[in-house]
Amino acid sequence: MQSLSSKEKQSLHFETVLILQGGGSLGAYECGVYKALDRHGIKFDIVAGTSIGAINASIITGSKSDEPARALEEFWLDLSEGVTPPGLPDEIRPYFASAYSAIFGNPKAFFPRWFLPSPDYFTPYFWQYLYDITPLKNTLNQYVDFQKIQDPKKPRLIVSSTDIQNAKPSVFDSKYDKIEAEHVLASAGYPFYGIAWTQKSGKYLWDGTLLSNTPLREVINASPKYDKKVYVVDLFPRDQHEIPNNMFEVWHRARDIMYADKTEHNVHMSKIVTRYLKIIREMHDILTTSSLDEKAKSRLGQLEKEYQKLASDRGGIIDQIIRIQRREHIHFLFEDADFSLATIKELIDRGERDAKEALARSG
Repeated sequence: MQSLSSKEKQSLHFETVLILQGGGSLGAYECGVYKALDRHGIKFDIVAGTSIGAINASIITGSKSDEPARALEEFWLDLSEGVTPPGLPDEIRPYFASAYSAIFGNPKAFFPRWFLPSPDYFTPYFWQYLYDITPLKNTLNQYVDFQKIQDPKKPRLIVSSTDIQNAKPSVFDSKYDKIEAEHVLASAGYPFYGIAWTQKSGKYLWDGTLLSNTPLREVINASPKYDKKVYVVDLFPRDQHEIPNNMFEVWHRARDIMYADKTEHNVHMSKIVTRYLKIIREMHDILTTSSLDEKAKSRLGQLEKEYQKLASDRGGIIDQIIRIQRREHIHFLFEDADFSLATIKELIDRGERDAKEALARSG
């Protein structure tokens, strides 16, 4: 029985992975991060995202342009709105911009139901959603060539959503699925903001953040064989030294904790599995040098086949994880609904700066 390090590992390639979280307008920060990563010449084998992260991931992997970083920035500038009065202080602008979005929607992303006549218009109690995201589908189709996503030379796209009826993840993978705009939109139906679900392939699908806002586990399950270097964009700060002062800040902090990156367990478990395989390897080497009867040799041969399958199918580890974490200067509950042009540009610039710093720290 040959060691994985000498034989099988030679046939396994190393994967570079980009993980993009959900977070509404905060997705502009991911745009800035990707611009910096692209400028450093980092190429990805897999790009995975949920919610707005899935939108960004689909543009990165299937951009109609040959320059996906530029296309992604154009998408975000297209999504931004110049509705806030000039000169508004940073402390005030998010309140004004998010209130405007809540009332009037965003023409490139979502449209409120109260501006659309319908048979149940005067019975809102029976409404199942408040915002229609058909505008987002139209915008997405302007930037993404979904046929290009199927090209095996392109990075593999993985998007996650939540099955409403069984509370299980519904994951779409360009290696096996013909991903269309509806698959990506299914990942962005956030019910707590009244965004409509998507019906696709006989399923009713909501936002993937309901189960996991950092779809690293989905990547490991989709590609368990290969060692990985992972870049995670964390939109929701894990650390906040200030204690909340009011209920809005309490809800804001609770939201950050719920959606912050929690992948340490996934990384820890991948290392444990690798350690178990090494222990089994060492035990096998000891047994092969011992005197065994024919029955024991036969059983050892059977176990060897099981070991080889396990080592081959689940032997990959997270070799390195690089986190680019957004920091907050203002704690505002609806910051992810601020699509003002000034905020979008600021998020893109901040994402670029933070990514450069993270790359410098990682060497």
